Amino acid sequence: MSGEDVRDLQRSLTALGFHTAVRGKFDTLTAKQVRALQRSAKRRATGVVDGGTARFIANVLAAEGTGGIVAQLPDSGGRGGAGQGDSAPADAGPQPLAPGSRARLTSDGLAQAPADAPAEVQAIIAAGNKIAHLPYRYGGGHGSFNDSAYDCSGSVSFGLHGAGLLRSPEDSTGLESFGSDGAGQWVTIYANSGHTFMVVAGLRFDTSGASQTGSRWQRAQRSSSGYTVRHPDGL
Repeated sequence: MSGEDVRDLQRSLTALGFHTAVRGKFDTLTAKQVRALQRSAKRRATGVVDGGTARFIANVLAAEGTGGIVAQLPDSGGRGGAGQGDSAPADAGPQPLAPGSRARLTSDGLAQAPADAPAEVQAIIAAGNKIAHLPYRYGGGHGSFNDSAYDCSGSVSFGLHGAGLLRSPEDSTGLESFGSDGAGQWVTIYANSGHTFMVVAGLRFDTSGASQTGSRWQRAQRSSSGYTVRHPDGL
């Protein structure tokens, strides 16, 4: 496995004292440090970042300064995500519709849904606006749709859930089989084992690049090489 999620995992491991090079490839050293973290957390030392391990990492990082890894924060056994007490994403408020069939990006990094788009597309954009400025966190948005930070697949899952198209969060591998094959007219999802993003009515919704723009919504497109291309049925 390789990609942005692995780089974020490696940064997280290093921040917790389990140092590894941030290269974006799940190499032998990364697996060794994952096992070391799992032993410290009194988890089974498999070297595999399953949902429970991802959730534990996310919770410990959120609790840094209040006991660190020895705090042994509780783990629900889910696939990463929210810690206890996380609040729902803030409602960004309704955005006026943009004329035509393409979404527009506002100066504050939110998306205006196109007036000609189906209701589901407008709902995806409204959901995306709720989390557009929230931080990235590995495993974020997987234990619950309501979280304080979201990773790439958690972000895409949240948008799709907002339109009633997804009942529970999916990781990037799961999104490789979501919906129908190929690009959609309104919504296209790009997924592989390391990353996922989507393009909605012409705007890219992607955690990659958000550190530069401050928003998951971005005008600039990116290469789709190496990604499985899917779309919601009918969109």
